[in-house]
Amino acid sequence: MKRFDQINVIPFIDVMLVLLAIILTTATFVAQGTIPVNLPVSQSATKSQNQNPVEITIDEQGIYFINSEPVHSDLLGYRLSQLSLDTTLLLRVDAKSDFGSFVFLAEKLKALGLKKVSILTRKQK
Repeated sequence: MKRFDQINVIPFIDVMLVLLAIILTTATFVAQGTIPVNLPVSQSATKSQNQNPVEITIDEQGIYFINSEPVHSDLLGYRLSQLSLDTTLLLRVDAKSDFGSFVFLAEKLKALGLKKVSILTRKQK
């Protein structure tokens, strides 16, 4: 029987490629909204053209999030005031959340002069 002088790395490379494919697949799902939000339906929904917007989320309980980081309503104005006026904002508001939470956020945005705002919705089928 012939003895091998080298280690066969081909099975190792195969396993690493499978693991890489799994990691890349799961990374795309993780990046798309870590906060579960039931978006409202709209007939005129269009795709956003912005590449790096600041995402503001209001969940079903009325809790505010800025880029997936929870923010108390008392600190919301302060955190928004740290943004520049040309910052694009993407609002993700749960359809079952209290409308007062949305109005509170809209008043803060208006008071701070933040006008580049998009509201994320689901397109009606």
